[in-house]
Amino acid sequence: MYDGETLEDALAAGSARRRALDAALTEVEAGHLEPSVEWRRRFSLLLGLERLLSEEEPHLADGTVLSAHQVDALSGTLTALLAEAQRNGNGNGNAIAEPPPLASAAIPGEENAELEIERQLELAHAVNGTGAEDEAQADDEPEPDDEPEADEEPEADEIVDEADSVDEDDSDEGDEDEDEPDDDGGAEEPADWPEEEEVEEEEEEEEEEQPEGQLDEQPEDPNAARRFWFEHATGAGKTVAALGFVEGSRTGGVLILTHRRNLVDQFNGELRDRGYAGRISPPLLDGNDNANGPVTVETYQWFVRNSTRISDSYAIVICDEAHTALGEKTSAAIRNWSGPVFVGMTATGALIARHVTDLFPTQTSRFDLAQAARRGVISPLRCIRIPPGPGVRTIAKVPLRRGEVDTEFDQEMLAELLDQTPFNVAIADLYKTRFNGVPGVVYAAGVRHAYNVAQAFRDLGMKAQGVSGETPKRQLARILADYESGKIDVLVNAQLLAEGWNSPRATICMHLAPTASKRVYQQRVGRVTRRHPGKEAGIVIDFVHPATKHDDPVVTLHSLLDRDVYRGGAIVVGPVRRGRGRRVRVERRVLPVTPDPERRAEVFERELWRIAVEHLDYGEQHVWAALAGARVAPNGWRRAKAMLHFDRGGELKRRFLLTAVQRNRNAQLRLRALGEIAASRDAEAFDTAIDIMAGWPREERREGVKIMLQSLAERRIGRRDQANAWIWRMAEYTREVHEEYAVQRWPETKRLLGLLVNSSGAAHARNARRLVHASRKEDRRLSAALLAAALAHTPEAEEALRGARTRMARKPAALARELLRNFPKGRRGKNRRRRRTNGAAPGTGTDDAVATAALGSEAVQELGTAAQTEPKAEPDSEAQAARNTEPKTAGGRRKAAEDNGNVVEEIQRAGQSLEKPTARSRRRSAA
Repeated sequence: MYDGETLEDALAAGSARRRALDAALTEVEAGHLEPSVEWRRRFSLLLGLERLLSEEEPHLADGTVLSAHQVDALSGTLTALLAEAQRNGNGNGNAIAEPPPLASAAIPGEENAELEIERQLELAHAVNGTGAEDEAQADDEPEPDDEPEADEEPEADEIVDEADSVDEDDSDEGDEDEDEPDDDGGAEEPADWPEEEEVEEEEEEEEEEQPEGQLDEQPEDPNAARRFWFEHATGAGKTVAALGFVEGSRTGGVLILTHRRNLVDQFNGELRDRGYAGRISPPLLDGNDNANGPVTVETYQWFVRNSTRISDSYAIVICDEAHTALGEKTSAAIRNWSGPVFVGMTATGALIARHVTDLFPTQTSRFDLAQAARRGVISPLRCIRIPPGPGVRTIAKVPLRRGEVDTEFDQEMLAELLDQTPFNVAIADLYKTRFNGVPGVVYAAGVRHAYNVAQAFRDLGMKAQGVSGETPKRQLARILADYESGKIDVLVNAQLLAEGWNSPRATICMHLAPTASKRVYQQRVGRVTRRHPGKEAGIVIDFVHPATKHDDPVVTLHSLLDRDVYRGGAIVVGPVRRGRGRRVRVERRVLPVTPDPERRAEVFERELWRIAVEHLDYGEQHVWAALAGARVAPNGWRRAKAMLHFDRGGELKRRFLLTAVQRNRNAQLRLRALGEIAASRDAEAFDTAIDIMAGWPREERREGVKIMLQSLAERRIGRRDQANAWIWRMAEYTREVHEEYAVQRWPETKRLLGLLVNSSGAAHARNARRLVHASRKEDRRLSAALLAAALAHTPEAEEALRGARTRMARKPAALARELLRNFPKGRRGKNRRRRRTNGAAPGTGTDDAVATAALGSEAVQELGTAAQTEPKAEPDSEAQAARNTEPKTAGGRRKAAEDNGNVVEEIQRAGQSLEKPTARSRRRSAA
């Protein structure tokens, strides 16, 4: 009974403890002195987990308190066992019914597909009459994966039977070559181990007898409801969670299976350190029984060879790195053993969930890499992407090979491509320059490549060592111990240290050899996730282009975690700790790496001014330029232009400026962009900008036309016919300005323009020719103003005006200057203080008198004639008359310049424009 519990609650009818008590009393009455195998398998783990989880802080024998995610794994398994017991009624676990999924690993639609396959299999069994004997023979056939690969040597425990072997603790030398990890430079597939008898000929006969299109008969799986699995990130404490099951089952035996001999030693060491040394037992075979909860740690190789001889004392089987148990022979041996409860644990189950759930149908807990890093259980992870050299970019030519679980690059071709002396030296120099003295592990492409890279590191004075499956066991143990003590800083390997090796000191994980398998990549990254004093974060180095997307075959840390943005050196997952021993420089700019267009668009919206534009695709560079031009602010103009420093052809800058002219909300920036387009002398952009100006407000359009005319007056842009067309198009935009000037200069202008506008047909053409004829008699500035103010409605009139305009535009720069002079001056001096001469009246001064005398009586008379068109203007002096000759703005809000310097400047400019022969001046006065 637990605290706060009554006897009625503890022994309620149908509860697990009540059934366990009834079964125990029955066995006691039958004379049993200890629990039977059946009772242990049914109730030992169930009751033990209830007891362990009822504690306020579940802990192991040595007092180690289980963390929240470890408790979740135990409670999820307990819930699944209770559901299975209630479903079957007796809790024996022999029912074939599929358990309902307790976690999110189930694949939608999979249940229906399995039912359909079951029906097809029953039909096939009825037609063929094939039995389990044929399947047993087919299952014994070795697979292609069973044979050693290029750099892999066959291990001793794959050939020698260990049935009569002695305990490992007493025979270290005998096991020296046994169960060495594979190191072939490639992805480690779920391993199956060859048997002595071959049945290839029998399989060929079966294939000949098998009707075409018919499914093979599948074996029954009676123990599927008692096989569970959970996912915990590397470094999150899967071993401690496994010992929680050992603590829960005090009477039922526990068999722990792992895929490497060094992991067997690690598990035995953990059992001793956690207070379970007295329960460690050698393998129980051939009916040997032990009711004191024996714990045995062995390899999958041993399990496959002795699956028919293992004792029934084991009530629980824990499968470490469950993804390595998915081979045909290993999974068949697990399915054929229908007694105990199987618990699989892995760090990469989500990456191959379909395959894991084939063998372990029910997931009880999940604590992935991202969750572990966010909660601070493992170290945060930083990432740096280094673009590969020109010789390595041919990685795209390396073919992919499909395995049983996932796809990987062809390792032989990959090693041949990467194992080059210049490349190895460059990598060593990079490591020394940026990470000298930082402990790390480098993954190379094959055994030879690993040794060559290690030699390149040593040549530069770094403490590096290469290891592989060819390294003797004692030497390997010494090298790993030296690494842990700090005598070695860099370990270079192919795949030896991807699993089964843990060193909290490891900080750098360099993927020198890329991988296409997310499972292999996550196992590699897991080597640097363990926390250690002085270790701020694990650093992952990917040799890919900074803008590599997730859909690229090469797996990266961002594709593994499905991140949207890459920022060099920044924390990818985990809490950010500022100023605590950071070993890398964090870049300020970012790059979108997600392949989803919508998510990339969100990154552009969110991080527009931090994107490294030079690394984007050409199309996305144009997208960025357009967005930047539309959203740039006055204080960010220089930064936006600096971000396009790599644009040699000027196309991106043109897109940026044109978009700013068209879509930017700031009027001053639009004019600024217009000025830069004019300064660039880009005829195409110049033409587009003039088209865009047509939709601007009138005042802003006038300012834009002044900018463009000024550029045409100062420099040559495009061809002469293009410049001519641009000038008259902009003159049309500002027709009212030129009409106002022409009317002020020559009152007859209003009558000629009125006749032109109010006529039609032949009369309209005649009036156009009359206006052209009249313009020829005037000076160049007035003639240009008349032609700019004219508006034709018929083709004949348009032809007459076009001819006159073409003749006048033989020198586009001069024409642009004349039209530019028609615009009113800006409001300079509006807020300036008046400068008065002592004793001078307001509005007068010595400068005015000097300017008037210099102008001459004829110019003054001309100014007075033009001023008569303004009825309200009553000049009281020559300076005031000269000031009235300048037209007002279109809105009628222009005020006269108040300071004397501006008045003099206007008079001088007006005098220069009106200085003509006396006879012509007299004729105009008479008119």
